[in-house]
Amino acid sequence: MATEFKGTTGLRIAADVGGDPGGPPVILMHGGGQTRHSWGTAFKALVADGFYVINLDARGHGDSAWDPEGDYALPTLAEDLRAVVATLARPPALVGASMGGATGLLLVGNTPAPVARALVLVDIVPRLELDGSAKVQRFMRANVGGFATLEEAADAVSAYNPHRPRPDNPAGLMKNLRWHADGRLYWHWDPKFVERRTPSEPPTFIDSLVAACAGVHIPTLLVRGLKSDIVSESGVADLRRLVPQTEVFDVPGAGHMVAGDRNDAFNAAIIDFLHRTA
Repeated sequence: MATEFKGTTGLRIAADVGGDPGGPPVILMHGGGQTRHSWGTAFKALVADGFYVINLDARGHGDSAWDPEGDYALPTLAEDLRAVVATLARPPALVGASMGGATGLLLVGNTPAPVARALVLVDIVPRLELDGSAKVQRFMRANVGGFATLEEAADAVSAYNPHRPRPDNPAGLMKNLRWHADGRLYWHWDPKFVERRTPSEPPTFIDSLVAACAGVHIPTLLVRGLKSDIVSESGVADLRRLVPQTEVFDVPGAGHMVAGDRNDAFNAAIIDFLHRTA
C-alpha cells in the first residue's frame, strides 16, 4: 500500500507499506539515484515472512518530494529516517543499500537511545574504494540530459553493469524513469542531488561514518557483492574492527547492486538475520 510520511522539515516522503502491523518492523532504504522499487522482491519476501515493512523513497528520489534548497546531505537523510522511525511503536530493523545503509549507520551511531534493533548494510562500509565510488558518480552525472528512448537508457545501465545480463524487455526501467515535457526520459530523482556534489554518498562523509561506528551496538550485518568495486577486503576488515559484532554475508556473482543482481540469495540472507535478531 502506498503511503506518505513527513521528513525532518515536513518534506513529503513516499513509501510502500505492507505486512501485519503487529509483526517486527523493517525499514528499507535504497541507494543514491535509485527508488524504492529496487527492493521489489525483498519487500514481498519480507512481508510473506511476517514482517511489517516500510519501503522508503529518499527525499528527491522516486515519488518523494524534491527539497527546494537541494538539501540531500547525509545528516538530513538520517533525520528523515528518524522521523519515520518515530511513527513506530517499537524500534525497527534498518536495511539500507549504499546511501541508504550510510543513512541508517549515521542515525544509529549518533543516537544514544535505541533507535533500531538491527542494522543491515548492503554493500556499504565507512571506508569505500574511491575508484568504485567515482564510477557511481560518473554514471549519475553522465545522462543528466535524459534519454531519447528506453533502449538508450538500458544501454547506459548495461555499460555500467556489464556483469548483469541485459533483460530482453527493459520495461522494468520505467520504475526509475519519467517522461518529461520535452519528450525525453529522465532518471526519477532531483538533478540537484548530483549537481551540488551533495555529501549523500561517500567519500565525502567517510570521517562521519567512521565516527558513527563507535555508537553502533546493535546486531549488524554486512551483505557484500563479491564483484563489488565499492567494498574491498580492507573495507570489510575495517568495519569489523569498528563494529565488532558485524556479521558478513558474501553474495557470489553480485556487484554493488546486490539485491538486484542476486535477489534470491540476498533475500535469504537478510531474512535469516532478521529472524535471529527479532
